[in-house]
Amino acid sequence: MKSGQKSTIYDIARKAGASPSAVSAALSDKWKQRRLKQETVERIRQIARDEGYSANLQARGLRKAESGLAGMVLPDHENRFFAELSQQFAREAHARGLCPAIVHAGREADAQLRSVESLIAYSVDLLMIAGATEPLELAYACRKARVRHVFVDHPCIEAPSVVTDNTAGATKLTQTLLNDMEAPSASDPTTWLYFLGGEQHLPASAERILGFRQETKASQALFDPEQILACGYESEKAEKALAALHARLGQLPAGLFVNSIGCLEGVLRFLSRLPEGEISKSTFGCFDYDPFATLSRFPLRMVRQRADLMVGEAFRQLDAGAFEPNLIRVPTQLI
Repeated sequence: MKSGQKSTIYDIARKAGASPSAVSAALSDKWKQRRLKQETVERIRQIARDEGYSANLQARGLRKAESGLAGMVLPDHENRFFAELSQQFAREAHARGLCPAIVHAGREADAQLRSVESLIAYSVDLLMIAGATEPLELAYACRKARVRHVFVDHPCIEAPSVVTDNTAGATKLTQTLLNDMEAPSASDPTTWLYFLGGEQHLPASAERILGFRQETKASQALFDPEQILACGYESEKAEKALAALHARLGQLPAGLFVNSIGCLEGVLRFLSRLPEGEISKSTFGCFDYDPFATLSRFPLRMVRQRADLMVGEAFRQLDAGAFEPNLIRVPTQLI
């Protein structure tokens, strides 16, 4: 460090062997929430005292300058929908003269909170949070730091949120698949339409399951709770769930509603082991879109989530400085 230059939170983090968010928590009395050890907190605070950081702490609350950073936290980059959200976010941020800082945090709530706190420690001007597992805790962290924030994909009851109209999209896809199938029989499970993938406690899956239930019930095609196989989002779990269903039925079901492109990967791996004749007897749909999936060897209905419209609306909420709860649903596109 140059002579006379003030220490930063990142200098302290480097010397303490800790993350910037851990240093921020230790210096702002949030260390118990982060479950930091007492000795770690004391070491960080001693380093801060040695570096003369206390004056910086007093001034930080009065800082008015903006960093020019726009933060985004999302579960992963591999899922095409989240990849599109990330790309659209970067375009919108650049258009506003901001530098996008995008973090892949997974679906564990603690990891998402650490990622949000780290971006706050970097003094981001705004935060867009996608696929939040426990959104309330993330919203509280943003509010405490007075950082503009908005949730996308999974809503938060305490913050502006922009989500896909999952229920309407699932209803339309279910209706289309049932129209493509022969009329199902209550006594023959092989003729039923099944829902595969997702987690029932997560908002997006819960809303899609609701749409599926409503439409199958209205069409007199809902016969058994086992028609809904919420096995998670991982492709391996979807593959195993379909394999188990195939073994139970002795064949593929007449129709399959696949909840997410990740689950579709597992479905396609299983289908690759089956003869063409068996696959052609079934109808398939996916609540997600990937152009490569249109090249599959069987007809596939797909629901495209409009990442472009969602991010555009989310930035309008951020530009307006909205902090109050406000839920906006964006229509899907059936392909």
